[in-house]
Amino acid sequence: DVQLVESGGGSARAGGTLTLSCAVSVSSANDYCLGWLRQASGKEREWVGSLDSDGRINYADSVKGRFTISKDNRKNTVNLQMNSLKPEDTAMYYCAARTGFAYATIAAGSYAYWGQGTQVTVS
Repeated sequence: DVQLVESGGGSARAGGTLTLSCAVSVSSANDYCLGWLRQASGKEREWVGSLDSDGRINYADSVKGRFTISKDNRKNTVNLQMNSLKPEDTAMYYCAARTGFAYATIAAGSYAYWGQGTQVTVS
């Protein structure tokens, strides 16, 4: 079983920076893959980026070069640093995990575990 708790988020001006953190609790020794996804009001949930079990990180084109995913093994967190924020980054952001697979995916339906979500608003 996996539990995810997000923190961070809030409001920022365009061009600013916010950092989200996802605290990960895994009850078994299985490796996990973790994705960051977001959902703007009235839109489909979209993949932002992800961390594979081997540490490989991938990003959506819309955030590449602006967002950075990192893992803090000491704190058991996966962080999403968001630089050069744009109004179109406004959304509810979720971290999500899947176990038993080596690689994360862009499909929201492939993740079995989800955090509660945290709102990011860019003006």
